[in-house]
Amino acid sequence: MDADAGQLPEGVFPAAELSAAHWLEGGPEEGLSRESMAQGQGWNPAIAFRGAGEIFAPADEGAGAALALELARAAPRPLHEHALKEVKDERAFLWVQDASAIRAGGRPFLPGLPRDLAHRLIHVTARTAEDALFALEEGVRCRDLAFVIGEIAGNPRALDFTASRRLVLAAERHRVPLWLVRMDARRDLGAARMRWDVRSAASQPSRWNPQAPGLPGWRGELFRARGLRPGAWWIRPESAHADGGGDGEAILSARPVDRDAADQRSHAQSARAGDLVRAAVDRSLAAG
Repeated sequence: MDADAGQLPEGVFPAAELSAAHWLEGGPEEGLSRESMAQGQGWNPAIAFRGAGEIFAPADEGAGAALALELARAAPRPLHEHALKEVKDERAFLWVQDASAIRAGGRPFLPGLPRDLAHRLIHVTARTAEDALFALEEGVRCRDLAFVIGEIAGNPRALDFTASRRLVLAAERHRVPLWLVRMDARRDLGAARMRWDVRSAASQPSRWNPQAPGLPGWRGELFRARGLRPGAWWIRPESAHADGGGDGEAILSARPVDRDAADQRSHAQSARAGDLVRAAVDRSLAAG
């Protein structure tokens, strides 16, 4: 087989290239050894993920798209790009939505994007899920894109296991990360290497205004991951410029949900208290 490996038709490659260590870019630099992967280590944001993942999230929260952006933006550069690690990545990224996703959650709000991403957005609207899947597959085949994000609502017939596997193989083959947000969808059969169920969590206090919302947070359940141990996590962005939209490096922090029961209670209490901007009612907006 080794002798014939170089004679494979175009677009066909050995199955060994799809091993867990390959799609996770495992190695000493990421602290990800074959032994730890065989034992199923827990997920952490420092893992350089370059495959295709799915995020199941409610359409009325925006949690899925927000976390997809942060996961794609904060992921370490893969090992094969070690020569470019000191160069700021200014490649464009693709965001694809089908019509049902736009009706359910709206279009991306450009002024709300991080400043280092707003000028790099390529937004594509598709009439059907079939068209969206086609655009996503074409996107991950373009190595001039930093990453690809897709949003599809519900469980359309076109997004079956075969279509999911096509996206996974294309993303891994061309080394372009893909995060597909499944809005208001049930957990169906899929080939994604990571599958998350995400909900919004209470934000931390703002750095400059205690009455304003602080950094966003998410409670993510990693219910399927090849080579990683499933679990639930509190995930938050950390950046020197995060309160202002941020031009700095994107960093994510994550902590297992089951590490501290008291932490879970505090999150629940904060959520009940409502860590949001207080209603202005008839008070002057200029009031301090």
